[in-house]
Amino acid sequence: MKGPLHSYDSPRPAFTTTPHVTYSRSFPATPMSVPEARDWARSLLSLGGSSSMLDDILLLLSEVVTNAITHSDSAHSRSGQVTVQITCLGTTTQVEVADAGSSTTTPAVRTPALADDGGRGLWLVDILADEWGFQHDETGGLVWFRLTERD
Repeated sequence: MKGPLHSYDSPRPAFTTTPHVTYSRSFPATPMSVPEARDWARSLLSLGGSSSMLDDILLLLSEVVTNAITHSDSAHSRSGQVTVQITCLGTTTQVEVADAGSSTTTPAVRTPALADDGGRGLWLVDILADEWGFQHDETGGLVWFRLTERD
């Protein structure tokens, strides 16, 4: 793997001050939670919007939840969890994944080699999301991304 392409450790801009719909759910920090989080999000978001945007949201959600489970301290505790929050406003959807954070790693986009088995999660987020970033403090870490439906 190569070094990081980008680092987005800055506060996320305010999403909205107008009415919106927000859903939140916590999942155990285990690999089985990835498809569970994806199914939960699909059930919430499949009622409207384009199927291609839904596919992108579900792909990026899967990647970010996998990263939270794999790279954060959430998986090191029997009670460790990741929390997914989905906010919808018109044609824009914001997804946030919070975890216990990590004292040894921070999210970074890397360009994977073709033969690499992994390392594509944030690379995909960087390519497909309209905006994304991460925050971390003493309480944990959070990765967020936004997608807006195109005409």
